[in-house]
Order: sequence, then C-alpha cells, then structure tokens
Amino acid sequence: MTFSFLSRTGHFSFLNNPFESWAMAAAVAAGSAVAMVFVRAFVLRRVETLSRRTGTRLDDFVVKMLSQTYLLFIVVFALYFGSTFLALTAKQDKFVTRIAIACLLLQAAIWGDAGLRAWRDQFRVGPVDSERRASSGVLCFISRLLLWVIVTLMVLDNFGINITTLVASLGIGGVAVALATQNILGDLFASLSIMLDKPFEVGDFIIVGDVLGSVEHIGLKTTRVRGLGGEQVVFSNGELLKSRIHNHKRMQTRRVAFVLRVAYGMGDELLGRIPQIIREIVTSKDNVDFERAHFFSWGQWSLDFEIVYHYRSPDYLLHMDTQQAIFLEIYRRFQQEGIEFAHPLSIVRLADPGLAETFRRNGAATPPPGPSFH
Repeated sequence: MTFSFLSRTGHFSFLNNPFESWAMAAAVAAGSAVAMVFVRAFVLRRVETLSRRTGTRLDDFVVKMLSQTYLLFIVVFALYFGSTFLALTAKQDKFVTRIAIACLLLQAAIWGDAGLRAWRDQFRVGPVDSERRASSGVLCFISRLLLWVIVTLMVLDNFGINITTLVASLGIGGVAVALATQNILGDLFASLSIMLDKPFEVGDFIIVGDVLGSVEHIGLKTTRVRGLGGEQVVFSNGELLKSRIHNHKRMQTRRVAFVLRVAYGMGDELLGRIPQIIREIVTSKDNVDFERAHFFSWGQWSLDFEIVYHYRSPDYLLHMDTQQAIFLEIYRRFQQEGIEFAHPLSIVRLADPGLAETFRRNGAATPPPGPSFH
C-alpha cells in the first residue's frame, strides 16, 4: 500500500492510483450498482406481471429466483467494475477477480436453490398426495445438496485451493456409502422414478404377479397394496419396478372373450344360425361393440363357438352386469331355438358284455370290483 502527498502540486495517490482514477472508479461503481438495482427491479416487475397473465409455473420460478438477488452481491459486482479503472498490481487484480467470481458463483447457487425450493413447494399446495410430496422433498434435498457441494468446490478452486484430494476422498467415501446402502438407495431412486414416470398412483388397481389390489401408499422405500382378500401386501419399490405391472385403472375398454359349447347332433341350419343369434344378443346391449362369433373348434364332446366383444367402460361391476345379461339372454334364446348345451361325457366299456347287461338290469351306479375298464 502506497500513500503519497505532494504539497507543490496538491496531488496525492493511493495504491499507486491518483485521485482522478479513484474518483472515476467510485463513480463507475456507484453507477453500476444503481443500474443493476434498477434492472433487477424492472425485470422482476415485468416478470411478475407476465406470471399473473399466464398459467405456467416457469415464470413463477423465475420471479422467486430473481427475488433472491442480494444487494451485497450487487455491491461487490459494482466494486469490481469500478476496480477495472484502477491500475492494480497482478496480485491485487487476481484477488479482486477471485472475490467477484466467488460472489457470482454464490449468487448463482442462491438462484438455483430458490428455483429448486419453488419447484418443491408446488407439491405442497393443491390436490397432491402425501407420498408424492415426500418424494419431491427428498429429490429437492438431494439436488440442493449436490448444487451446494459443487459450488463450494468451485469457490475453493477459485481461491487456489487444491481440491483434487478432497474430491477423491468424497468419491471414495461416496462409493463406500453407496455399497453399504445400495438396497436402500435402490428403493429410494425407484420411489423417485415412480414419482416422475407415474406408472401408477395411489388408488389405482394394479396386478403384480399373483397379487391384485389397490395402491394405498407409495413411500420412499416401499409401496403398499390392499389385496382383494383385505390383506395388505408390501412391495419394495426396487423390486416392484422390476416386475410387470398391469394398471387396470387406466383401462379404457375391456375385451371379453368366451366359448360356448353346444351338443353334437343338431341340424346344420340351426348350427349356422348360432353366430347370428349371438350377434343380435350382444349388439342389443348398451356400451358394447360386437367383434365376432365363430364356430372355431371340434371338441371331444362339443361343437365350440368363440365369441368376442368390447365393453366401452373400465368399470368392472358394469362389465359383469352386462356379461350376465348377455349370458342369460343366450340361455333363453337357446331354449327357444332348441339348441342344447354340451355336457362332458365319458364312455366306459366293460371287457365282459354280460356284465354290462347285469348293470343295466340292476341299475348299479358303479361296477363291482374285478372287471377291467378301457
């Protein structure tokens, strides 16, 4: 630091810079500070006006981020701009530059932190389930932690501190912790995946393997399903996402296929009318799209017809009511037309024909022990 005073000329200097340079630097710093404060207020006011006109949340996030622009950092930036009008030594210039960069990094971290908290807060209002709110809080915490760790390392590196050893230590420690808690972390990230990808939500009816039930709770580690028998089935989130999940709540239509078995021996004309009879019955029902009815198989004891239709609603009870009405109508029409349903038959042949005549005469239900059956 150098301070000199020359009485003959009335000129003095500080840090090897004359009064005129200091005055210019002070004027630039003050002007820069006022300009940045004005720009912040103007942009903030315009974005707030825009956010009230639109329904998007992005402009709301920008408002909350800009509102976290601190006056201290504005002053530091203004002083840095003013210092460019001074003749500083290399050491002094490096120090001032490092201070400005550190402030810029901290201000950027504060903006990012405010944006993450604003994103998290949107899950705390409105009809959002507690599970998604908890998952968003965890995701926000992890993101904020990573943000501040990265910014802290960048600030330390900016001041010339060797962070290589520190980063290596953090990496080794992170690997050790990840290996020790890999199952917990797997379930945690699976929970975040469920929150972001939304394969199912609370209240959805899902099928996982042989488990059928409604989702009751989506936690950070487990998901709980209320089974059809009333029991609660608990899945770990990691194992659940590895399974094939059938989400019936997102079903829009139901495809129904069933087989009618009629008896051998009826006439070909009556047999050929069965598909038309089925079509008339199915198309007469509401919310039903008939697809087909075909004689498709020669059974061992029946003539098999396959019927397919689509019900235009995911509601299971309404679907069953309609299917019951269709079955009852088929039964009535078949009785009216004289179409007989097939029944399973088994033929028993006795090795001794005389023994068969004895059974018919006595009306025995089962043969006595001894004869062989084929």
